[in-house]
Amino acid sequence: MNILLVYPEFPDTFWSFKHALKFIRKMAGAPPLGLLTIAALLPESWEKRLIDVNVTKLTQKDLAWADYVFISAMVVQRESANKIIARAQEAGVPVVAGGPLFTCEPEQYPQVDHLVLNEGEVTLPLFLADLERGSARRVYTSDEYPDIQQTPAPIWGLADLKRYASLSIQFSRGCPYNCDFCNVTVLFGHRPRTKTAAQLIAELGGIYALGWRGPVFFVDDNFIGNKKQLRAEILPALIEWRKGKVGLPFNTEVSVNIADDPDLMHMMVDAGFNTVFVGIETPDEDSLAECGKFQNRGRDLVETVKRIHRAGLQVQGGFIVGFDSDTPSIFQRQIDFIQNSGIVTAMVGLLQAPYGTTLYQRLKGEGRVVSNMSGDNVDGSTNIIPKMNIETLRAGYKMILSQIYSPGLYYDRVKTFLREYHPPKIGVHMDFEHILALFRSIYQLGIRGAERVHYWRLFFWTLFSRPRLFPLAITLAIYGYHFRQVCELHVL
Repeated sequence: MNILLVYPEFPDTFWSFKHALKFIRKMAGAPPLGLLTIAALLPESWEKRLIDVNVTKLTQKDLAWADYVFISAMVVQRESANKIIARAQEAGVPVVAGGPLFTCEPEQYPQVDHLVLNEGEVTLPLFLADLERGSARRVYTSDEYPDIQQTPAPIWGLADLKRYASLSIQFSRGCPYNCDFCNVTVLFGHRPRTKTAAQLIAELGGIYALGWRGPVFFVDDNFIGNKKQLRAEILPALIEWRKGKVGLPFNTEVSVNIADDPDLMHMMVDAGFNTVFVGIETPDEDSLAECGKFQNRGRDLVETVKRIHRAGLQVQGGFIVGFDSDTPSIFQRQIDFIQNSGIVTAMVGLLQAPYGTTLYQRLKGEGRVVSNMSGDNVDGSTNIIPKMNIETLRAGYKMILSQIYSPGLYYDRVKTFLREYHPPKIGVHMDFEHILALFRSIYQLGIRGAERVHYWRLFFWTLFSRPRLFPLAITLAIYGYHFRQVCELHVL
C-alpha cells in the first residue's frame, strides 16, 4: 500500500513567519507533527511519502504513485486543503482526512472518502481494521481521549528537515482551564494527558542524532497543566539530558500563572526553555470575566509579564478585541499594555467563535454566528456579530496593528524587553545561514528599510549595552519586518 501524506499550505499569516524565514533561507516553520505521527501508526510494511505543500509541490506523479492520500489540516489551511482534495479526486485517489479542520467541520467535506476524526490513536486503528476487511466506513469518530504514553514517535525521516526553521514535539494534550473562545478542551478535554520523561528523552535524542540543533517547540496548549509531573519527572530529566549539548532551545505555551511559581520557571530555564506563548487576551477585567479567563484576573498583568521576562522566558502574547464588554477605549488600552509590558511578539485578533466552544454555542443561540471562522488570527475577520459597531471595531483593530508594528513603537518595545530579559545559558549553535541572516538584515532593514534609523539604534545599543542579546535583537528586528509585511498586506 502506497500512502501519500499531504500537508496543506499555510497562508501568509502572523505565525507563518514567511517573510522572516527568507532571511535564513527556510521554507516553513516546522514539519507537520500530526502527519508524521500518523505515519508511525500506519503498518510498517506500507510505503509512505510526505508532501508538505509549504516546502514542495504536489505533482501528478506523486498522486499517480499513491493508493491513498492522507491529509490533515488546521482551519487556517482550509483553502489549500480544498485544492488538494480536488486534485486527488481528479486523479482518482481516495482521500482520508483528519485533524482539527475536518473534526470541527465534517459536514463541509461530503467529497472526502473517509473522515478519520478526533484523536488518531483511537480512530485510525478502527479505520485500518475495517480497511483490511474491505468494509471501511466513511466517518470514524470517538469521544475517547487516548493514553498518549502509547503514542509512537514521529517518523522524522519522511521530512526534509533542512527546509524547516524548527521542529515540534508534544508532552501533553488537554488544558485544565475553560476559556469560552478556545476549542482546545473541545478537541482534547480538560484533564491534561502526558507522556513520560523516557518518551520525551527518546524523541529528543532521535532529533539530536539526526543532527538537529535548532529550536524545538513543545506544542502543548498548556505545558504547565500538570505541574506535579513537570517538577518531579519531566524537567529534571530534560535538565540532565541537556548537559553537554549545544542548541535545541525550547519554547512552548503556558498560562499566565506560571509567574506565580519562580521555582518552576527556574527549572524550565535550566531545562532549556527560553520562550513561552501566553494568552493575555485583554487588560480589561470585565472582558476577562466574560470569557472565563479567571487565571488572568486580579493581577498586575504588566508586572506579571516582566516577572516572566526576568526569569529568562520571553513572553509571546495573544490578545483579543471584540468582547461584548469591550468599549472603544480598549484599543488604546491594548496598545499601552503591549508597549509597557515589552511583549515584542504580540498577536492581536478580532474575537472569533470556533465551532463547538462555549462562545459558539452562546452566540449561535443569540443568532450572532454568521459563518465559519477563518482560523487566521490577524486577518481582521470575525465570524460573529459583535456588540460594538463593526466599523468602530475594525477601525480600532487597524489602529492597534498600525501602532504596535510601526517601526518606532516596535523597536522601543524590543528595547523594553531586552532591558528586563535574563536569557538562559543554552550552548549556542550558529550555522552559516544565521551569520548570513545578519548581513541580510543589514541590507533589508538597515539600508533599504523604512525602519533603518530604528534598526541601527537597536543594533548599536544592544551591541554595547546587552552584547549577549545581540543575536536575539537581530532576530526580533527580522520578526518585526515579517509582522509589518503581514499587517500591511492583509489588514491595513
